[in-house]
Amino acid sequence: MGRVIRGLSKNARFIAVDTTDIVQRAMEIHHCNILAADSFGRILTVASLMGNSLKGEDILTLRTDTNGQIKNILVTTDSNGNVKGYVSNPTPDVSDTSLLGEGTLKVIKDFGLKDPYIGFCQITNHGLAYDLSGYFYSSEQIPTVIAFTVLFRDEHTVEKAGGYMLQLLPNAEEDFLEALERKIEAIRSIDELFHGGMDLEDIIALLYDDMDSEEKKEMEEYEILEEKEIRYYCNCNRDKFYRALITLGKDEIDKILKEDGKVEAECHFCGKHYEFREEDFNHETN
Repeated sequence: MGRVIRGLSKNARFIAVDTTDIVQRAMEIHHCNILAADSFGRILTVASLMGNSLKGEDILTLRTDTNGQIKNILVTTDSNGNVKGYVSNPTPDVSDTSLLGEGTLKVIKDFGLKDPYIGFCQITNHGLAYDLSGYFYSSEQIPTVIAFTVLFRDEHTVEKAGGYMLQLLPNAEEDFLEALERKIEAIRSIDELFHGGMDLEDIIALLYDDMDSEEKKEMEEYEILEEKEIRYYCNCNRDKFYRALITLGKDEIDKILKEDGKVEAECHFCGKHYEFREEDFNHETN
């Protein structure tokens, strides 16, 4: 299981996630090499950060469309902290460092309305965290500090994955903003913080630590409002695939059955395999 904490202060709200188990599970399901797991894991972590504000039946989907070796990554998450994903190239060439490359990250928020909200984030060579900060500021008008990483123990094992996101509230005070900017410039990278053994609470405490004061105090008081588990979870089942298959129509299903004796389907998110035979379709196709 992964873990997320969410909280609030007078001038900002924050989210921090540990996605180590999620990225490890995704790596195993999709048979990713270490390069694919790194890129895939970062998108899974970003989705876990962004999805924490979802409510009810809301769904968040992130999809990359880039010119690198890994052209497409699709990740979806819900309000319960369930996240799943798909990577188009799980084994990129280790001699070619052009993994994601440049392109777009599509942000789709389905709130159960007629049309979902769709936004776009440009993916550049400046780094995904930099690009996402720009997206939040330009598309959602929210000044945002975001950092995330995936660290590996070896080619098959995720040592640590996670990150944090801090967003300023409307009318945030200038003094807090200036102090936060100095803090972000001064603290070590998220990789170093995790390597140093910091957990999510430690990182949030570090962000709010008032380094301008000789006394040990915070820039302002903050409160952790929620802590919950998150996980890699796919909600596919046989019935969902069956309902999708019957939309092919009787003629197409009969053709497949005649050629193969069965209709097979595999879930791109979790790798589960489903088989359907002629008797499964009798009440639909007769």
